[in-house]
Amino acid sequence: MPPPPRSLAPHLVRTLYGDRATAPRPLASGAWSQAYALTLDGAEVVLRIGAYGEDFAKDEVVARLAGPELPVPPVLARGEAEGWAYAVSGRVRGTALDDLTGDAVARTLPSLLRALDAVARVDLAGTSGYGIWAPDGRAPHASWAEALLAIGDETPRVPGWRAALVDSGVGLGPVEAGLSALAALTPCLPGQRRLIHGDLLSRNVLAGDGAITGILDWGNALYGDPLYDVAWLLHWWPWYPGWRPGDLHGGLLAHWHGVGATPVRLRERLHAYLLHIALDALAYCAYRGRWDEVRAHAATVLSLAAAGPGESALIPAMR
Repeated sequence: MPPPPRSLAPHLVRTLYGDRATAPRPLASGAWSQAYALTLDGAEVVLRIGAYGEDFAKDEVVARLAGPELPVPPVLARGEAEGWAYAVSGRVRGTALDDLTGDAVARTLPSLLRALDAVARVDLAGTSGYGIWAPDGRAPHASWAEALLAIGDETPRVPGWRAALVDSGVGLGPVEAGLSALAALTPCLPGQRRLIHGDLLSRNVLAGDGAITGILDWGNALYGDPLYDVAWLLHWWPWYPGWRPGDLHGGLLAHWHGVGATPVRLRERLHAYLLHIALDALAYCAYRGRWDEVRAHAATVLSLAAAGPGESALIPAMR
C-alpha cells in the first residue's frame, strides 16, 4: 500500500486546527498507517493517516472502555480527507518494547502481563461473535475455533497470498499441515470470549522505567481466548536478538503463580495459537513478498504440526 502524500498531513493540520497546532513531524510508519507528532493547544498529540479508518475507530472504542490500569491514549478526533482516514490521539511517551534490551524487557515483563490481564477484563457487554471485530462491536464467527480456522481464507486486506505461495515454490503444503494440526487441537480450546490485542510488537507497546506506558493500535484486536496474546509473545520473542526465552517462560510462570491460576489446558491452547500466529505471518509475508521470512514461518508451522499436542519447544515447561 503506498504511503499518503507528504502534503496531506500539514494540510490536514492547518485545516483542522490552524494556529492552534504546530507543524506535524514524521514519527513512525507501519504497514497500514503513517504517524506524525505535533502539539495541539500546547499538548503533545499524534496524527495518524492511513487507508483503514476502522482501525482508528477500534482504537477509539478501546480507549473509551479501558480503565486506568490499561494505558490506551484517547482518540481526540477522527475523519477522512482526500480519500485517507485520519485520527488525532493523545501522545504517550516511552520506548517501543521492540527496542528494549534483554535486561530491560525482562524488567518490563511483569507490567506487560498485568496489562494483558487488564485487556482481558475489558467489559464486552453489547458485543458479539469471535475473531477480529468491527468498530460496531461485532465479530464474524460463531465460535473461537471457527475464527482460528478461518486463517486459511484470504481477506481483502491480505489478498493473493495462496497463489503467491504456489508460484514461489513453497506451495500450500505448510498451510494445509498447519490447518489440520490446528483443527485437531480445537477440542482443547475454551469458549470464553475476552478482548485480545493481537499485535503486541511492531512498536505497538511503549514502556519506561520497567512499566508499560502505552498500548497502541487495536486494528487487529479480536474476541476470544486472551491466552492468544501470550502465544504472540512466545512466537515472536526469539526474533529479537538479546531477548532470552527463559526470561519470558519464567516471567509467565511467576505471573500465573502470583495470580493463583495457571490456565487449564495451557500447553494445548498455546500450541493452537502458535500455529495460528505462524500461519498468519506466513500468509502476510507471502502477500508482501518477504520470502526469507516466509520460509522461516513455514518451517515453524511444519515443526508445530509435527509435534504432539502441547509438545513444542516454544511452550514453557510447567514447574
